[in-house]
Amino acid sequence: MGLGTAAIGSTPFLSACGGLKGTGGSSSDVLKIGYVSPQTGPLASFATADNFVVSQIQEAVKAGFDAGGRKRQLEIVVKDTQSNPNRATEVTRQLITSDKVDLIVGSSTPDTTNPVADQCEANGIPNVTTIAPWEAWFKGRGGKSGEGFKYTTLFFFGMQEFADCFFPMWQRAGATSKNVAALWPNDTDANAFRQGLGPMMQKAGYTPIDGGAYQDGATDFTAQIAKFKSSGAELFTCTPIPPDFQTFWKQTQQQGFRPKLATVAKVMLFPSEAEALGQLAENIATDCWWSPAHPYKSTLDGKSAKDLADGFAASAGKQWTQALGSIYSLFEIAIQAFKDAGDPKDRDEVASKLRTMKISCMSGDLDFNTGPEPGIAIQHPVGVQWRKGEKFPWDIVVVDNTANPAVPIGGDLKPTNA
Repeated sequence: MGLGTAAIGSTPFLSACGGLKGTGGSSSDVLKIGYVSPQTGPLASFATADNFVVSQIQEAVKAGFDAGGRKRQLEIVVKDTQSNPNRATEVTRQLITSDKVDLIVGSSTPDTTNPVADQCEANGIPNVTTIAPWEAWFKGRGGKSGEGFKYTTLFFFGMQEFADCFFPMWQRAGATSKNVAALWPNDTDANAFRQGLGPMMQKAGYTPIDGGAYQDGATDFTAQIAKFKSSGAELFTCTPIPPDFQTFWKQTQQQGFRPKLATVAKVMLFPSEAEALGQLAENIATDCWWSPAHPYKSTLDGKSAKDLADGFAASAGKQWTQALGSIYSLFEIAIQAFKDAGDPKDRDEVASKLRTMKISCMSGDLDFNTGPEPGIAIQHPVGVQWRKGEKFPWDIVVVDNTANPAVPIGGDLKPTNA
């Protein structure tokens, strides 16, 4: 796994200044960022771009950057959660107690973001995470409305933004039924959808047909499919873990449940998932918060979203993924907080800079002051569908930009199942 493997355990990356730093703490001229993500396990598709992004960040700041009145160097220590929340807790503790990092960033679903943030909050470590619905992150951690957290922040979006992305596509799908089949398991992510998006659907005139709160790792979805078929639902939405969706979607085809439009969350975000489904991936719709078409740029070296995506393809020989922009911005935000602080080693001051940051970066315009709760910055996804590609087997095409008109439309909305 290249850089990722080198950093797993207690072994840090080569720092941006070119030397291997010890794990007993950094000098005042070196600022250490810990990065936590699911590099292996069922959520590994979220971390495909990790090694590339870390190398890009190191290259962008290899000459150092000014913070607290003098030049600083950056060191990044990467940890793998193995897609396990308990492991996420464990490696975050390692970053704090053994690696003695100055700030921790983390990405990809509440299984990572929540335990990482909880450890940072408990230990007074500045933290920013992404790719988790804000409700699942905030309410799932017992956040107090209007108060938020002192050390932990998030940028992504929530149920309102999912509604803003999915509902316009539903309205255009030509469905004769307002029933929406909903595959929501019993986990933090899906319960946020059940409790948040469900009422929004009803308010908009739709009826969620909840398949039931099953446990992750299910292998037989016959009961859910039968319920969806009997309801006459022509629209479908879900929030399972990727392997479960692969199983479910194949069974829908076998058992004759073919909704006119599938708008899925948490799954079908990345090319590897479309490739795994093959022909069954065609015209599945999902939310897209970052792509080469987004008009965003890096605060570190000015590269565009397209530059970043093309660079990844050239380096890794793989197709860009949405996580590229998000992971990149974790480091942009962390470095900006160091720069903004009078003393980048003062954890309270750095945490305060994170909570009040306003930045235009690779993930767009992010304002942590105006979110639904303190310390949360909101993104606005567009609706996309998977289509057969040219250079790679599958591409996502922007089919609805109602929620973010700055992103150009790339094609027409088509039925998932004609």
